[in-house]
This record gives sequence, structure tokens and C-alpha cells, in this order.
Amino acid sequence: MSLRALRTLVAIARHGSFARAAEAVHLTQSAVSLHVRSLEEEFNAPLFDRSRRLPVLTEAGHLAVERAREILAIYDSIAAELGDGSELRGRLRLGAIHTALAGVLPAALAAMGSAHPNLRVNVASGMSAELAVLIEAGDLDAAVTTEPVKPYPHGLVSTVLFEEGFWIIAPADADSRDPRRLLQDYPFIRFDRRAWAGRTIERELRRQRLRIQTSMELDSQEAIVRMVASGLGVAVIPMSERSLAAFSSLVCLPFGEPQRMRRVVLLEREDRPAGRLAVALAEAVRAQAGHMPTHEE
Repeated sequence: MSLRALRTLVAIARHGSFARAAEAVHLTQSAVSLHVRSLEEEFNAPLFDRSRRLPVLTEAGHLAVERAREILAIYDSIAAELGDGSELRGRLRLGAIHTALAGVLPAALAAMGSAHPNLRVNVASGMSAELAVLIEAGDLDAAVTTEPVKPYPHGLVSTVLFEEGFWIIAPADADSRDPRRLLQDYPFIRFDRRAWAGRTIERELRRQRLRIQTSMELDSQEAIVRMVASGLGVAVIPMSERSLAAFSSLVCLPFGEPQRMRRVVLLEREDRPAGRLAVALAEAVRAQAGHMPTHEE
């Protein structure tokens, strides 16, 4: 049994076909088929039902995929466990929401890079729900996301990194400081409702029965802030109180009574394939955020 064959098996389960799995693991389709046959011979059990157009895992196949993921997670974490007790090495496949990439994450990664020169971190951006799916599929080791809300993939755990409040932001020359008037009288620049933060904002707007005039819907917080600063409307965004100083040229008011909050978490699979690497990342992010919560779920 080879690790490469196990990676091929997991790729087939993830992508749903031998052809797409071959592309993912950079092999020919015949090589993928050969890997499957070798595993079936070694396990003495059929892993796929080949009577259908697309391969469907048998009961034995489902068990083999589950165990293959466990074996690969252990193998991939070995590099992080080697070396002396303080130095980290190996690779961390990390996902992150856009607000983290524009906020605390760059400084946290720079600090980790200085402390652990043999550590490689590959970063991918996306929305929280998308990143959760990639973690569940094994394409990412961990991700900095908003706290999961249902529905989200089974078998994930989250560690709280820091909290942020939701704030109404408006141009400096806005003629009101009343939250309801700002939201109802000015064009509203929405945070993308496909994002968990966007859905939180939408629920609160409905709870308050606010009639807003949507002019834009964007998935970039930086773009939203620039639109507001240019006088094109008002918006609601999540940010920490520590970040408020950077918005001194705008009107900033708490959103919701009491103010709506969100938690930013490190999301991982239950088997925590990144091990010490993820723990070190969490510590670095918390240090940059200036907040050290210990709640975990």
C-alpha cells in the first residue's frame, strides 16, 4: 500500500470521478485506475460499484476512504512534530476570509515566518462556508472564518480567536447620527449575503424592520469602506474596536441593540491534521488581535 494510492482514493471520493481525480493528483486516468485496483487487491474487497456510469463507493470503500484520510493526516503532521521542541516545520494549508486577510492575518503570518523559517504556509481566500467545505474535503488543513452557523459540514471544530462588533459606517458629512435614519435615508451598500457575516446583517435588518435602499452588494470589506468614504452610501461591517481608529474619517455607530457581535475562529477537522502548526497560528492571530479567549467548540 502506498501513500500516493491512498491520496488517489481520497481524491476520487472528493471529486466524484476517476477523470477529475486524475487531474487533481496530476496522474493519468489509467494510473488512477491502477492505484484503485492495487488497493482492492491488497484489501481483498471492491471499493467502488462499477455498474454505474460514475464510480460509487461501496461500504468497504467508504471505510477505506475514512481510514485513508486518518493515515494521510498523521503522515502530513510528522514534519510539524520533528525538530526541537520550539521550532515548527512543514506545511500548513490555510484558508481565510477576506476580512482576516485585510486585518490581523498578514502580521500574524509574518511573525510565524520569522519565528519558524522552516514552516511553509499556503493561503487561499474565500467565504466561510466555502472554506468549511474545503476543510471537510481535506483540501485545507484549517481556516480563519466566522464562527460556523448551521448548516455547515459535519466533523468540524472551531477555536475562538477574537470577537468583532458590527458597525454602521457613513460618510463624515452625513446629516444624522441616528442609526435608523442613516440606514433608511441613505443608499445601502450591502455585505454579500452569501457570507455568514452578510446573513447576520440581513437578519438584524429584518428584526428591526428597517426599509433600506440597496445600491450595491459587495464581498470585499475594503471595497465597501472605500465606497462609503466616497460618499456613495452607508454600510454595516464587522470590525474590532481596536480597528476604529483607522476609520476616524467616517461616522461609526454600533449596529443593533445590543450591538451585534461575531466571533472569528480557527476552523479544523476533528482529527486536527495541522496539529501544532494550527495551535501556533491561533496564538499568533490572538497576539495580533490583542485578545486571548479560551472558549472552544
